[in-house]
Amino acid sequence: MNQSGLRYRRLPQPQVITDELPETRDKRTGTYSAKVFQVTLVSLGGFFLLPLLVVVLLFDSPVQPEVFSLKEPPEMKGCWEPNLVLRQADRLYQDQILGPESITNIGDVLYSGTADGRIVKMIGRRVHTVTRLGRAPCGSVEEEPSCGRPLGIRAGLNGTLFVADAYLGLFMVNPSTGEATRLVEGGQLINGRKLLFINDLAVTQNGRKVFFTSSSSRWQRRNYLQLIMEATADGRVLELDVDTREVSVVMDNLRFPNGIQLLPDEESVLVAETTMARIRRVHVAGLNKGGMDTFVENLPGFPDNVRPSSSGGYWVAMSAIRPNPGFSVLDFLSQRAWIKKLIFKLFSPDLLIKFIPSYSLVAEIHDGGVCSRSFHDPNGLKVAHVSEVHEFNGHLYLGSFRSPYVCRLDLSQV
Repeated sequence: MNQSGLRYRRLPQPQVITDELPETRDKRTGTYSAKVFQVTLVSLGGFFLLPLLVVVLLFDSPVQPEVFSLKEPPEMKGCWEPNLVLRQADRLYQDQILGPESITNIGDVLYSGTADGRIVKMIGRRVHTVTRLGRAPCGSVEEEPSCGRPLGIRAGLNGTLFVADAYLGLFMVNPSTGEATRLVEGGQLINGRKLLFINDLAVTQNGRKVFFTSSSSRWQRRNYLQLIMEATADGRVLELDVDTREVSVVMDNLRFPNGIQLLPDEESVLVAETTMARIRRVHVAGLNKGGMDTFVENLPGFPDNVRPSSSGGYWVAMSAIRPNPGFSVLDFLSQRAWIKKLIFKLFSPDLLIKFIPSYSLVAEIHDGGVCSRSFHDPNGLKVAHVSEVHEFNGHLYLGSFRSPYVCRLDLSQV
């Protein structure tokens, strides 16, 4: 056959299909996508970072923290070995009482002050109002300065109650009639500084002198987290002469002085220096008057109130601990003032307090700072926000600065 006249048709070349686009198209698309991504990233970064930079650079921090040093916390072993003893406690007066910070008794009747400004007595299964030191309305943090916030409470001579109100001052209360007599006015100037945060008190046996703590002359009780974070040494121990109503300063320059307890000889008082995780002994009479030493150093938690035990020691309440092994936020921040400033610029105190782990710890400590026993409730599941231990009739009555109940632990069962 003559093939010269045939027309050859070129067969199509096989094509390999891949996920790659042609080079020119790939460059255009890739360049465009990259630009879009970069613009989006910069926009989002500016959206979030610009307000942060404005806050950091332009706004002042509400706190001016001081740098201080804490020792490494003691290991949680021996006397401090964690346990669940506090979970054996019973809750009393559930939802009848709020924030029973401090507890005392006259006979078989228990008394306390509450977060809504009342002095109450607990009889049987019921809570009864004795008196109200401030004026209504009550119930919110903003209303505390006028409503009042009773903290430390003690029984005095002839069935009298002595009460330390954080805002309103020191009072003597007749529990039968509810009559309240103001002994010291809150907010007044003493040696040039205000009594802004009256905390706890101790009364001599003859009732003629009252020793009390002023936790700060800068912050009020409702700002206690700012006080803890700022850690300034502006707290004091003061003395009231009940007859003359004269107030004098016994000790100055303490970091958050909190609970106070007279020793049996009434020449010294124990003072919980909360920020420093220790208890100081302040000499208020005798040859050493005006001096101070340390009763117990480097506690595994931050102490609140101090009260006597039946065995000659002292019960110390702690609602936050410094775990070892573990991580303590407050220890970490103690030497990082700039972080504290930044935190308070960005977050509210109500939010910050939620990040402080709850852990209830009470310990019996004897002279020389020797711990004889401790009772725990990790995470505060049964006993939360513990502030005081009042021993009475073979039981520990556990106060709290915010819980809606009083807890009672039977010592014969532990």
